[in-house]
Amino acid sequence: MVILGIETSCDETSAAVVKDAQQVLSQVIASSLKQHAAYGGVIPEIASRAHLGSITYVVDQAMQEAHVGPGQIDAVAVTQGPGLIGSLLVGISFAKALGRGWAKPVIGVNHVKAHLYAAFIEEPPIYPFVGLVVSGGHTSLYKVKKFGSEDVIGSTRDDAAGEAFDKVAKILGLGYPGGPIIEKLAQSGRKDAFRFRCDCSGLDFSFSGIKTAVLYKAQELKKLYGPLSQETTADLCASFQDAVVGDLVAKAMKAVASCGARALVVGGGVAYNNYLRGRLSQAVRPGSVKLCVAPKPYCLDNAAMVASFAARLPRIQRTCGSVRLDPLLG
Repeated sequence: MVILGIETSCDETSAAVVKDAQQVLSQVIASSLKQHAAYGGVIPEIASRAHLGSITYVVDQAMQEAHVGPGQIDAVAVTQGPGLIGSLLVGISFAKALGRGWAKPVIGVNHVKAHLYAAFIEEPPIYPFVGLVVSGGHTSLYKVKKFGSEDVIGSTRDDAAGEAFDKVAKILGLGYPGGPIIEKLAQSGRKDAFRFRCDCSGLDFSFSGIKTAVLYKAQELKKLYGPLSQETTADLCASFQDAVVGDLVAKAMKAVASCGARALVVGGGVAYNNYLRGRLSQAVRPGSVKLCVAPKPYCLDNAAMVASFAARLPRIQRTCGSVRLDPLLG
């Protein structure tokens, strides 16, 4: 089965062609990130306009690189939420137009669940597993017994992890997006220079407090010593990153133990972070459970995960007839 995937939930316009859920024939991404950098975050109106300007080219390029035509596509999959409503509507409208013009079914895909299964684009799923989706907008733990049975067992009570990285980067005057900048600076910093922690019980997350702690510490240091030095900034980044990653890893492993999972599956934009990937590898003991982290090309928002997830849906596997989007969006 060959599926064209379309992703426009935030600032990336992406299209991909995926065969049988695990063979990515093509993936094209156009990002409007540079247009948002000056504002320190994604501006919804700019994002939706960028999608309008890119989507035709991106879809056409994905089809060309996959060497397929409309007749070889079995279905069109599109992110239907969560995300920025203006951005989502661009992708949904385009997908529905293709479905109508090509007489193909159109499948709405949940963005977060697509991230959850992105680790299985290149390998078969392992059930039961605990899934950690960690991105700019979401930080959640899932207990997954089988496909279609994804139960939330932990989530953020305020900021998502990626959002906290962006806000801390803004506090330190580092620019946007914050994740890559903080990761780079943290490499030369001391993770034990400052004592930060994430306070939240159980399997839930909270990153608003640590963001505020960094703010107060930065203000204190500036009052005492003047502008932050590069060394001090690196130490703040390293200490902050270590605390956030430590919390993510500890709670993921706690969930694995309590659920009797065979695998720990990790996806989302923050899963691109090498420090997180390294700490996860250290935490998972060989022979206990399998660690499945989404390959880097499928961590950030992308259409391959959308198409791959759609291909696993039972309704697609049963029929090639018309498949409706969510009624609210259809």
